[in-house]
Amino acid sequence: MIEVSEVPVRTLDGLDLRRVLPLPGRRHVGPVVFVDHLGPVDFPAGSGLDVRPHPHVGLSAVTWLFEGEILHRDSLGNEQILQPGAVNWMRVGAGVAHSERTPPALRAHAHRLHALQCWIAATDAAEDSPPAFAHLPASEVPRVLSPGIDLRVIAGAGFDREIGIEGEAPCVIAVLRLANRMRFEFRPSYPERGFYVVAGRVSVAGRDCAMHQFAAIDGQGTIHIDALEPSTLVLLGGEPVGARHLWWNFVASDEARITAAGARWAAGGFDAVPGDAERVPLPPR
Repeated sequence: MIEVSEVPVRTLDGLDLRRVLPLPGRRHVGPVVFVDHLGPVDFPAGSGLDVRPHPHVGLSAVTWLFEGEILHRDSLGNEQILQPGAVNWMRVGAGVAHSERTPPALRAHAHRLHALQCWIAATDAAEDSPPAFAHLPASEVPRVLSPGIDLRVIAGAGFDREIGIEGEAPCVIAVLRLANRMRFEFRPSYPERGFYVVAGRVSVAGRDCAMHQFAAIDGQGTIHIDALEPSTLVLLGGEPVGARHLWWNFVASDEARITAAGARWAAGGFDAVPGDAERVPLPPR
């Protein structure tokens, strides 16, 4: 069975984005508990993305760009510019603070940003693991290429590819581009699956799924995704990790961890982000 939902636009810090997960009635796909689709956003010269230092616990954050650049800094001392086709992966574990901004050189002129960020909930055993950061250039991101099909695995393992980053719950996140009238087989590698249409329009199991719609897939069989026009999709699959609580930038297996993380941030208990002195205050709960 295919359940199709519209993903509405929302405004966060003055930017329009679509929160693909969680949605009403669909909180996660396996351990993938959060997916944000930002843009495309056109910035005039002198402005850009400014996500000030903020904390995370209990997740791995995966960031992918369709267009633009983001300067990542974190409390582990990492500083990395992310460009289209590459992947930034941050295992948060017991806690990390980081910021995401437009690099100064790009900010000097008009530019466009189009981004995807996903959170993968940590397994119970990994919630207190030491944090880590990895950057994969575009040349190292696993890819499936065939006529009319371009698929890149940006997290986990699936579609006969594996990104090779340790410490994630079993899952796959992939970006798929289909030419018009191309068919893609979405095999049942995981018990939970779904996809989001970034651009274009596809048909699956007799249902049309248009741009900015999310399709949850219930059932274990192979499904065929048919492109009704050139289309870009985000494919998701995974093994369930159990109930997870989400509040602000925290993910945890129990509410006590969420409360403790908030108190820790409010008290200045997270390490500072070198090179970025600003700080997002703890919001009311």
